[in-house]
Amino acid sequence: MVSRRGFLTGLALAPVVYAAGCSVRAGAPGPGTRPLPIPPLAVPAVGADGVRRFTLRAQPGSTEMVAGKQTPTWGYNGAVLGPTVRARRGEQVAFTVTNALPEPTSVHWHGMHVPARFDGGPHQMIAPGATWSPQWTVDQPAATLWYHPHPHGATEKHVQRGLSGFFLVDDEAADALDLPKDYGVDDIPLVVQDRRFTADGGIDESDTTDVGLLGDTIVTNGITDAHLAVTTERVRLRILNGSSGRLYRFAFGDHRDFALVGTDGGLLPKPVSLTSIQLSPGERAEIVVTLIPGENVSLRSLPITERAGIDRAAEFGFDDTFDILTVRAAATLRPSPALPAALVPLSPLVAPTATPTRSFDLQWFMINNQRMDMNRIDMTIPVDSTEVWTVRNKDNWPHNFHIHDVRFQIVAVDGNPPPPALSGWKDTVYTTPGVTYTLAMRFTDHTDATFPYMYHCHLLHHEDQGMMGQFLVLAPGQRPAPMVMDMSGMGHG
Repeated sequence: MVSRRGFLTGLALAPVVYAAGCSVRAGAPGPGTRPLPIPPLAVPAVGADGVRRFTLRAQPGSTEMVAGKQTPTWGYNGAVLGPTVRARRGEQVAFTVTNALPEPTSVHWHGMHVPARFDGGPHQMIAPGATWSPQWTVDQPAATLWYHPHPHGATEKHVQRGLSGFFLVDDEAADALDLPKDYGVDDIPLVVQDRRFTADGGIDESDTTDVGLLGDTIVTNGITDAHLAVTTERVRLRILNGSSGRLYRFAFGDHRDFALVGTDGGLLPKPVSLTSIQLSPGERAEIVVTLIPGENVSLRSLPITERAGIDRAAEFGFDDTFDILTVRAAATLRPSPALPAALVPLSPLVAPTATPTRSFDLQWFMINNQRMDMNRIDMTIPVDSTEVWTVRNKDNWPHNFHIHDVRFQIVAVDGNPPPPALSGWKDTVYTTPGVTYTLAMRFTDHTDATFPYMYHCHLLHHEDQGMMGQFLVLAPGQRPAPMVMDMSGMGHG
C-alpha cells in the first residue's frame, strides 16, 4: 500500500461548564472532580402556524474547559457548544442563525433529511454579522443527530473552537418504548472531544497530525474531569464522537455489559449487548447501562483494536487510553423498567446480493482520485431512487464516510453481513483499510438543480483538505443549473 508521507508535501450558557472526562496522561488532575453540565434544551417560539422557531447565535466566548484556566472558545448562544434542539417527526422547524464570529461560518444539520439549500454545507455560508433562515419539515424517525459548522477548508478549526450541538428527533414509536427518556436525568447527551492546550489554557491549534488536531486531553460536553450523578437504575447515554480526527473505543472501567439501542440514524431493531463500541468522528451511539446503588464506574476510551492496514497506529492515537466520565450512582436508585426485547423494525432496502450503483475509493485526501471542487458536481441522482454504493479505504490511514441528507443501511462488509452494532440506520461509517462496505440508501422528497449535498470523510482535516464530493438530487426532467456561488459568506435562504 502506498505511503502518503511524500504525497502530502504538495453549552450554551456563558462562563460555563459543559462536561468532560480527563486524559489519563501525566499531569491530569484526576477524573470525576467536576459535575457534568447538561446542554440546555433550546426553547422555540411556536406561532399560530405551528412552526417551531429556534434562534442560534454563533459567538466567541471564554470557557473553563480545564479547571482554573479560561480557554477562548466559540459557541452557539453561549461560550461553547450549543443548546440541544429537539423536535418531533412531522413538525415544521425554522431557524434564525446569526454569525457573531469574526469570519464566515455555516451550520450543517448532520444526519438530517433536509432540502439541499438548507443543508448548511459550504454553499450556505453566513458572513460575519449576517443571518441565515432555513426552514423545513422534520420527516425521519427518532434519532440522535447533531449540528456543526461546515465551511470548506475551515471545518476542523470551527469545531475545535467549540461549535457543535445536539439535535434530537422524537416520534411516537420511540415514545412507546420503555427506554430512559427524561432528558438530563436518565437520558444524557455526551459530546466527547479531544483537545491539546497551551500553558495558559488556550487551544493548541499548531500540532496537526496526519489525522488532524489530535489532543492529549478529553473534554466531554466542553470541560475536563467530569462526573455524572445518577439517580435511576438505568441511564441512557447518547454518545457523539465530536472529535475532528480521533477514534474512540468506549467501554466501562469494569468491562460491564451495556445495551446498544441506537446508532446514527435511529433505534436498532433490538438491543445489542456489548462491552465496548468504537466510534469514528461524527458517529453516534445510544447505550443503556445498568447501575447498582452507591457504585462509581468510569466510562473510558480503550486502545483501538480494529487497526488492520493502519501503518502508524500509535501516531493516529490508536494506543491511547482515556477516562471520559465518572458515573456516580446515588445510595438509592429509582427503579427503571426492563429494556424491551424489540425496539423498531427495520425493512431491508435491497437484497444482500444487490448490484452496486456506484463505487468510491478513499485515498490521499481524495475520493475516486479527485479532490473537492466547489464548482464541480460529481454526480446527479434521480429523486425517489434507491442506490447501492460500495466504499473502500485504499489507504494506510483511518478514514470514514458520511453522506448528507440520507440514512443508509450497511448491506455487507466485505461481502458478509454487518456485525450487530452496524445493523441499524447509519449516516457515517468507519472504513477499515482494504475492506469494502456496501451501503444502501434512498433519495426522496427534496430536489434542487443548483445546491448540492456532500459526501466526505468526516475526519475534519481530511475533509478540509478536499476528501469530499458533491451530488444533486433531481426531479424527472430536471437538469443541473449553473452553480450559484456565494463565497462572500452572505448565505442563501
